[in-house]
Amino acid sequence: MAQRILTALAAVRRVWAAFPAWAQVGAIYAVGRFVTAALVVQAARAAPAGAQLGEVTPLRDIALAWDAQWYWLIAEQGYPDELPLDPEGAVAQNPWAFMPVFPFLAKSVGVPFGSWGAGAAIVSLAAGYAACLLLLSLIRMHQGRRQAMWAVTFFSFGPLAALFHIGYAETLFLAELFAALLCVLRRRWAWLYLLVPLMAFTRPGLQAFALMLAIYGIRRWLRRREDPLPSREILHIVTIGLIAAALGFAWQAVAGAVTGRAGAYLDTELAWRRSWVGTEHFVPVQGWFEAADVWFAVWGLPPGLAPLSVVALVVAAAGLFLLPAVRRVAPELRIWGASHLVYLLLVFFPQSSVFRLLAPLAPVAAGAAAVPARRGRRWIRCGLLTACVAGQWAWIWFMWGNGQEFWQVP
Repeated sequence: MAQRILTALAAVRRVWAAFPAWAQVGAIYAVGRFVTAALVVQAARAAPAGAQLGEVTPLRDIALAWDAQWYWLIAEQGYPDELPLDPEGAVAQNPWAFMPVFPFLAKSVGVPFGSWGAGAAIVSLAAGYAACLLLLSLIRMHQGRRQAMWAVTFFSFGPLAALFHIGYAETLFLAELFAALLCVLRRRWAWLYLLVPLMAFTRPGLQAFALMLAIYGIRRWLRRREDPLPSREILHIVTIGLIAAALGFAWQAVAGAVTGRAGAYLDTELAWRRSWVGTEHFVPVQGWFEAADVWFAVWGLPPGLAPLSVVALVVAAAGLFLLPAVRRVAPELRIWGASHLVYLLLVFFPQSSVFRLLAPLAPVAAGAAAVPARRGRRWIRCGLLTACVAGQWAWIWFMWGNGQEFWQVP
């Protein structure tokens, strides 16, 4: 009996190995989407009245919930010429906080279906598959095919896998980002002149990519004897880095020009933060300390420890890059991960969306998870996969199944 099972498993492995990489990734991604859909349906069945999920059409509801409504509004009405004000005269929440590529692309794709929501779901699902293919290439270059396929599996089944189903710009941005990172690893600089402007108008955060290119360029310069750095590559790295840095502020310029208010974008972003702490001005890093004060008060913890928690979190995040599993990931990807964390530290106000904003770290996290210790590797990977699905359920339930309050926005 045992011999028959082993023979059957060997046959399955041979059949699986015969499939091309794109088909293997497609199969993993399809199973992952089935698991996520099943979790969404289950969360809808258990959801209380007033939650974001309805039991009748849960997959449609999750696609159109929370911030997806802003993207839909942009697709239908565009951006306002005048910024809306709250009763106190401050700028209120409005569409300028969200960039145009995703909502208008989703609108175009949704035309045959007569539904923006259908277009948004299709774009997110298709971009998610593209991101998986690109992630496979990213990890395979430095860690090998088998580990890359495991990285794709963890990414497809990960705690944030619901992003592949919702009307947010995240998966589209991840596909663009992974393509840009692949261009850096392969040193195909010409494509970045197209990808960088596209990223600039899909999601905020292009400054992190500019920082990554700066650190990458310095590293290449310091290692130029081991890894030659031709003048043309120097020119590309510097030029693309400067373009990324400039375009990172392009949407702010557009918002200011259309509304006639120079700080339109920043005032709009602060409208979300104002509901938490009443902040009227942006100061780098300050958001983390303000958020620590808020959450320590909510949790009933000693307020004097709030600033120390921020420092401890920064030290812990830096320490993660010293772990052996993380150090096995390609150095370019580690540089990207560190740059993104620095960007979040400078500009972000930590609240419920912090998990979603960590999604760009997927190449580092999935790459590290794909190379556990040799002893018991199979069981460790199975345990990690189980933890991914459990985390996925927790995120779906907390944000959508039981999501009713403003502090539960994914």
